[in-house]
Amino acid sequence: MTEKSRSVSPARGRCARGRFGAAEAAPWSGRGRASWRCVRTWAWALAALLLLAWGGAARAQVVAQAALAAPAPVQAPGDAAAQAAPGVPFGPGEKLHFVLKWASIPAGYARLEVGEPVEVRGERAQHLVMTARTNSFVDIFFKVRDRVDSFVDEAVGRSLLFKKRQREGGYERDIVVDFDWDALKARYTNRGEPKEPVTILPGTFDVLSVFYRFRFMDLEEGARLLAPVTDGRKFVLGEAYVVRRERVRVPAGDFDAYLVRPDLKHLGGVFKKSKDASLDVWVTADARRIPLLVRSKVAVGHFTVELTGIERPGEGFVGDPDYPTAAQ
Repeated sequence: MTEKSRSVSPARGRCARGRFGAAEAAPWSGRGRASWRCVRTWAWALAALLLLAWGGAARAQVVAQAALAAPAPVQAPGDAAAQAAPGVPFGPGEKLHFVLKWASIPAGYARLEVGEPVEVRGERAQHLVMTARTNSFVDIFFKVRDRVDSFVDEAVGRSLLFKKRQREGGYERDIVVDFDWDALKARYTNRGEPKEPVTILPGTFDVLSVFYRFRFMDLEEGARLLAPVTDGRKFVLGEAYVVRRERVRVPAGDFDAYLVRPDLKHLGGVFKKSKDASLDVWVTADARRIPLLVRSKVAVGHFTVELTGIERPGEGFVGDPDYPTAAQ
């Protein structure tokens, strides 16, 4: 495949407009609190690359059947042999550090981490962690400290357990999603209060582990990527397309990358309210499939998530050491 000469830099993208455009509100303003929630949403979008195209379980199964019958190249999550890139794309000890920006202004930090394997109900599991927080300045107005723990089977073929601890201003949630594979149900609780179980398909992922499954997929221009996803309250079929290959420059360095564009047509919330909403994600074109840059545009402003550093066992730290991390 021929690499395009086109180069992408966060500083020259949509997010490099003036400090406070007419359609944008400062993250620390009243309207900006909604803006920060959008920035935090991009952190989850980074982890759940295929996103949640909100819809009911029955509808999602119909969409899945139609999509799998379509002629475009499809990566089906149940076929590991077809998806696996050469080598293992990640392992215990990997840490990926990101800065979250509103317009061109840093608002917070996020980290993706692969922990040591653990046992979940007698099954060996991979432990995936995501943390996100506001920086010290935004803390004054709207403090965020979020953490997600995802546990998947050792082959990264399905989710086993999902936990999310949200601390955003005065808003707090402690979510647990249990995956009952015998009954094909995802059971959601928030601080012990259960919701109605959601029906899922075999090979369903939570909103964090779906990104790590994506990292096993072979990418090529024009490919269509599919994965069943649930947050415990709704089940959907996430869908995205590989647009092109190009160079990307972020604080962590200059990389050969693929641009992946999630399908937003079924999304609600801020995407539904934004006439020209967009979300673009760049990942490395090598077997690691490391996320480099997330760029979005919605009604309340422009946001980016940029890779600032990579830590992998045996490779040391690669990136800009001057950036704070989500752990600091």
